[in-house]
Amino acid sequence: MVYLTRVEHFNAAHKLWNPDWSEEKNKETFGKCANENWHGHNYEIHVTVKGEMQPDTGFIFNAKRLSVIINEHICDKIDHKNLNIDVEFMKGQFTTAENLTVNIWKQLQPVLKAEGVDLHCVKLMETPRIFVEYYG
Repeated sequence: MVYLTRVEHFNAAHKLWNPDWSEEKNKETFGKCANENWHGHNYEIHVTVKGEMQPDTGFIFNAKRLSVIINEHICDKIDHKNLNIDVEFMKGQFTTAENLTVNIWKQLQPVLKAEGVDLHCVKLMETPRIFVEYYG
């Protein structure tokens, strides 16, 4: 089994807030992430696919095609957007890195499966020190 990872990036704003809680509890739990005027991140997304090398190309999947898929189905939909308001696949959910990563998987997995490749991992780096990995 061979693994191929493509890295892309996007910028997005969000706010972590539980409407069932008081302002004090939200600020205590989410800190700066509960800023009423939102805050943003320069995200880096690592998408890893797995498969066997094709004898006619030596690829498991074309890395340029993987970039197109990630940009078309993820980055173009969330880059320079507000995750809480503008991103359909995040509606009604906490916009944590964890939820965002799982939902990115849900967007990519059927597309990649239709292209004949298996999604192995989505890694989302929210900051240089915080990242989430999801393996389905």
